[in-house]
Amino acid sequence: MNKRILLVEDEPRLARTLSDRLKAENYHVESSGDGVIGLERASQESFDLIILDVMLPGLNGFDVCRDLRQKGIDTPIIMLTARGQVTDCVVGLKLGADDYVTKPFKFIELLARIEALIRRAAKPAPDTEVYRFDSISVDCRRAVVERDGKPIELKAREIRLLCYLIKNRGAVLTRDQLLNEVWGYDAMPTTRTVDVHVAALRQKIEPVPYSPRYILTVHGLGYKFVG
Repeated sequence: MNKRILLVEDEPRLARTLSDRLKAENYHVESSGDGVIGLERASQESFDLIILDVMLPGLNGFDVCRDLRQKGIDTPIIMLTARGQVTDCVVGLKLGADDYVTKPFKFIELLARIEALIRRAAKPAPDTEVYRFDSISVDCRRAVVERDGKPIELKAREIRLLCYLIKNRGAVLTRDQLLNEVWGYDAMPTTRTVDVHVAALRQKIEPVPYSPRYILTVHGLGYKFVG
């Protein structure tokens, strides 16, 4: 069965081009040019992935993303932003988006991200162990992270990133490795996806986020987990 994609984009020419090219890749594409309608469809219908523009009439992409996550809908979301500002990307990821692409972009890049997110979403978590460091426990199979028995609210991508770091405790992991193993695609030249997710993860699990104890930066190389 073809994977279903909801494309929420108000620029008719871009929406038509993306829809045609995705259909040529054997995806079933439904389109909406309005944030309110996009939110309604994403809430009531089943999709394998949502491509969500930031600037939309009715309701902007940030609000749509936030509302979907608050409803408990965990469909992978890729946000499209024309501004190219890091703050937009950070806001989208913090609200629950899985990835972002800055306009203008190459279709092959968007396609790689779509394929990776759908592939990852379809895989069950393989980990069965519970990892503990200090007062934190991480159950990768159940996707549960707790501190002193109380849950820490992490997004699905943050949990997958944390589990991969823990499983490779002490090893220096490059951004390319993390993108390939956690996101499922090779690094793109301008992506800061890994850095943004590491920063968000530190805010939630580190006692002092600006002076991390568990997830350390290895300058010029990447990150390593030492908890």
